Amino acid sequence: MLLKTKAAGWRVFFMHPLTFAAMNPSDILTHLPLLLFYLFCTVTAIQVFYYLFFFLRLALFTSKQKSTSQTHAVSVIVCARDEAANLVKNLPGILVQEYPSTHEVIVVNDNSFDDSKYVLEELHRRFRQLQVVELKQEAKLIQGKKFPLSVGIKTAKHEILLLTDADCVPASEHWIQKMQQAYDDSTEIVLGYGAYHKKPGLLNKLIRWETFHTALQYLSYALAGLAYMGVGRNLSYRKTIFFRHKGFSAHNHVASGDDDLFINTAATRANTRICIDPDTFTLSNAPKSWSNWMRQKSRHYSTGRYYKPLHQFLLGLYALTHFLFYPVCIASMLLYCWEYTLAVLGLKLLLQLFIFYPVMKKLNEKDLFPFILLFDIWMFMYYFIFSFALFKKPRGSWK
Repeated sequence: MLLKTKAAGWRVFFMHPLTFAAMNPSDILTHLPLLLFYLFCTVTAIQVFYYLFFFLRLALFTSKQKSTSQTHAVSVIVCARDEAANLVKNLPGILVQEYPSTHEVIVVNDNSFDDSKYVLEELHRRFRQLQVVELKQEAKLIQGKKFPLSVGIKTAKHEILLLTDADCVPASEHWIQKMQQAYDDSTEIVLGYGAYHKKPGLLNKLIRWETFHTALQYLSYALAGLAYMGVGRNLSYRKTIFFRHKGFSAHNHVASGDDDLFINTAATRANTRICIDPDTFTLSNAPKSWSNWMRQKSRHYSTGRYYKPLHQFLLGLYALTHFLFYPVCIASMLLYCWEYTLAVLGLKLLLQLFIFYPVMKKLNEKDLFPFILLFDIWMFMYYFIFSFALFKKPRGSWK
């Protein structure tokens, strides 16, 4: 029966979709193996579209050399709640930046109960550019990190804002210098890369793979003029764009989203740039347990429902076809023709390797490259696990 199906295969393959719709159940069952192969080819074609239209842009991306460089006055803003240990470890890396122009570092200490206040007082004695804002009252109507971040932005003296978290440290002393170099007269937003320290263990590699895969998408979309998010670990925008969009007022009711939802609202085709110079990366420690990572990612994905419809469609279609790819591939291989299926699979994987390697090299994640097939298969489970977060209400606290 299978041999007959394969022999007649290509005649059915080129049938009009309405012909398939008109088939009775027995005909559909007869041609089910071929229909699975047809579905596999469709899923693969959609994935290939994303690789060529979006991800290839990042693989080929090179920073434009400016004929003249300008140094802007910069305000670095860090929000912290009960982060004394991280402030001791990471804040000096921000305070010792080599930056020839005016800059300040603002730390908003949001109702901390630990020793953050005393740590900041001691650091302020050594670094006069450090400004500390002490918050001693919760904002009941504004959830999450948005209130302390808004206070920090209103306190900032300079137009260019550079945001990071207390658990992050810049990869070099040139973080401020090179992030602000991405600005020109039309630029209002600069998206950076927030990486994780490389540590032994499978969990660390999976977290870094997911971080790379997320960056692959949001940086590529930005290059295509469809910026939809940034990460608060390494993000810059102008103070004027924050006030022009009335801060976070459009989504104050959502606990998270101080980074991605604001960018989703404010980014346009013309006003957003990316900066992926290795000196501009920030580094933080990855979650040490599966439960902590799942809680972190669930909080992020719960904001996806508030993205613009086009972004939801594009991201959803990519995730759906990525989720279906390997199950449909296996079904097609077993029930139709493993030679044809393997040929399509091989072409897709070659294209993926060709595009992912230069991006991994640019983002300093190329040690993950040997595991790319394993991690790509893992994404089936990843999407299954975190799909439930789309229906969860975000937590009210940002810590």
